[in-house]
Amino acid sequence: MKKVVYLITLVTLFVSTLTAQQLDLSAEIRPRLESRHGFKTLIDAGVDGANFISQRSRLNFNFEQDRIKLGIVLQNVRVWGDVGTLSSIDTQIAFHEAWAETILFEKVSLKLGRQEIVYDDHRIFGNVDWAQQARSHDALLLKFIPNKNNRLDLGFAMNSDGQFLVDALYSNTAGYKAFQYAWYHGKFNKVGLSLLVLNTGIEYLNISNSQTINYMQTIGTRLTYKSGKFDINAASYFQSGKSRNANVSAGYFGGNLNYKVTSNFTLGIGIDYLSGKDMNDTSTDIKSFAPLFGTNHKFNGWMDYFYVGNHANSVGLSDVNATLAYKKGKFSAKLIPHLFSAAAAVYNNTTKMDNYLGTEIDFVLGYKIAKDIMFNVGYSKMYATSSMEVLKGGDKDANNSWGWIMLAFKPKLFTSTK
Repeated sequence: MKKVVYLITLVTLFVSTLTAQQLDLSAEIRPRLESRHGFKTLIDAGVDGANFISQRSRLNFNFEQDRIKLGIVLQNVRVWGDVGTLSSIDTQIAFHEAWAETILFEKVSLKLGRQEIVYDDHRIFGNVDWAQQARSHDALLLKFIPNKNNRLDLGFAMNSDGQFLVDALYSNTAGYKAFQYAWYHGKFNKVGLSLLVLNTGIEYLNISNSQTINYMQTIGTRLTYKSGKFDINAASYFQSGKSRNANVSAGYFGGNLNYKVTSNFTLGIGIDYLSGKDMNDTSTDIKSFAPLFGTNHKFNGWMDYFYVGNHANSVGLSDVNATLAYKKGKFSAKLIPHLFSAAAAVYNNTTKMDNYLGTEIDFVLGYKIAKDIMFNVGYSKMYATSSMEVLKGGDKDANNSWGWIMLAFKPKLFTSTK
């Protein structure tokens, strides 16, 4: 806590003598009550679910002067009660973001440091904002924006566990030893086009006990089209190369069609297909698509049964879903049913199971209490099958459900423009 006091004091003194073009100081307090009874995996019969309150607390500093930009996000993530009421020690304070950006030329800038990386619909790169801690990367980003309709980003990262004197095997805490990517986005009248080429390296010890980095390539595109009441998007990605010592060959396809029935009511249908591997496939090849650094909670059901720290190198997924959305004034509501199936064969020992995994229904209500205060409440229910039991364990006939209530306070504390 002393660190926070020192930082706030420093910023206050800095603001009092500021001659910069702009400085913004904002905050976020976001407590969330959750009742988990079959969240991420089927619960066993007779087992009580978990109930807790988590909270994100943030201070956000953004600064611009001449050819420099700075962004700092100080963050504390906790569960209510995880620190004693008389405790004088709280070590859960961290920098979610700490980056600097310089304008090299009129249309070229360089951004480096701890930063969120978000592209398109968050499928491959996202900030996972639903998670209280969210996601950020230690990376270097070169941005080229020739005009308002075109942008090219080149990204680089290289990770290590510490400042060593000799080469040391990386723990892959970040999920990768290194990456390099190029992302392009262009707007052409009613059409949007994005292209991504990503090279991700994992460090490991090979059979000769030597440190090795093998790279997997993710290459794909996303298209969007908007016209009148219609909003259409589709994306496709392929993965190849190697992950550790295994060959990779996997793919993804997703598409959505939304239609604005009235000014307040929207209907949508969508499909997600992520390739998988038959459970009786004994090869070492990786055939299951990995969405890598995406905001996976946004996709494939809010109960996080798939690709949220789970379901890797498994049977893949087919998700057919619909969205019924209503918004008027400060009020909003969404109902999203999902039909889940395995993309590859599911086996219970030697018995082949039905690929249908189950149906999840997600429901959320939102109300904007004030300019900087948002209230949301949600409830989800999973109706699973025996095939889901094979994959997840637990009891398909239990009350597999999840409910939550969240308040988000996001006030802007100070703005200075000179």
